[in-house]
Amino acid sequence: MAHSDPIKVGVLYSETGVTSSIETSQRYGTLFAIDQINEAGGIDGREIVPVLYDPRSEPARYAALAEKLITSDKVKVIFGCYMSSTRKAVLPVVERWNRLLFYSTLYEGFECSDHLIYTGAAPNQNSVQLAEFMTSTFGPRVYLIGSNYIYPYESNRIMADLVSQCPGGAKVGEQYVPLDATEKDFKEVLEDIRNVQPDFIFSTVVGDATQSFYRAYANAGFDPSTMPIGSLTTSEVELAQMGGDVAAGHYTSAPYFQSIPREANRACLAKFREKFGDAIAPNACWEAAFFQVHLFAQAMAASGSDDIDALMPYLLGSAFEAPQGMIRIEASNHHAYLYPRIGRANSDGQFTIVRETRESVYPDPYLVTHALGDSALQMTPVET
Repeated sequence: MAHSDPIKVGVLYSETGVTSSIETSQRYGTLFAIDQINEAGGIDGREIVPVLYDPRSEPARYAALAEKLITSDKVKVIFGCYMSSTRKAVLPVVERWNRLLFYSTLYEGFECSDHLIYTGAAPNQNSVQLAEFMTSTFGPRVYLIGSNYIYPYESNRIMADLVSQCPGGAKVGEQYVPLDATEKDFKEVLEDIRNVQPDFIFSTVVGDATQSFYRAYANAGFDPSTMPIGSLTTSEVELAQMGGDVAAGHYTSAPYFQSIPREANRACLAKFREKFGDAIAPNACWEAAFFQVHLFAQAMAASGSDDIDALMPYLLGSAFEAPQGMIRIEASNHHAYLYPRIGRANSDGQFTIVRETRESVYPDPYLVTHALGDSALQMTPVET
């Protein structure tokens, strides 16, 4: 006899705390996909029911709530986490209980768990492309600035290694600020930047502190046409917070921007805004949160179960027509093939795409083979 019971899934994205703005977009991307699937009849007639909690951007709370989802709510699959510190807090929980976490944020790489599906960009899908673009366009001397937790430290290490491969490439400074940093926390950093005059700044500042950094940069009188900020973590969410006048001229590397001129993207955005309005700013983490729910639904429909051991053979190697293009999960490392792009922030609060790959790029979380100049990672200019 076919099951008709609802399928409960856990959703762990913060509604409060320092990363709540970007995580709210991930939560809405998740709910949007769930609504789409349910409106189309669910999974073999079974409704997906999200069980949502607010981890408040606190790693220990993610772990406690993941445990609660598994033991009390009897959830087998969790969608959630933004910061790497929160993913690493949840990872031992899902591994201990043999459950599955879908993680929709770009991250520093150097990880592969049998209990995770990684749908955000790995370093060879964003860091390599950003380093190539920024060094060739502005110069090889970089200043590194990040929030004080694991992802910025590791991502800055990777960027420093990539820049060092260029003639004259050098890290001329490296500083970290609190997760709740305000404009005054960047005063000394910007004075140091003025003294050493890097060719570009690489920012791994995250959450609400991002707008504070870009505002402090603007107030210091720096010019993005000669010394821009390049980032992996500054998305349409942060642009909306800081305003287009502050953001314009800076760069982000990501597989997805709202401005991608694909019909699948335009249609998805139109449906999302029809359902949820304009308050949420779709971005790369939103898109990954959206398409990973569809990957789960496809795998469960094929396997007939939400047990991780039943799902995994159907998840690994699976594909989905996402707004960015046809993505696929690489069976050997649980990461996604994605389409790297470089966007320049404009005064409208969007990104003008200036470079992109024509084909999806294999995920190499350990950067085994990929370095600057790798022909497999080359991007082509976009006509504007």
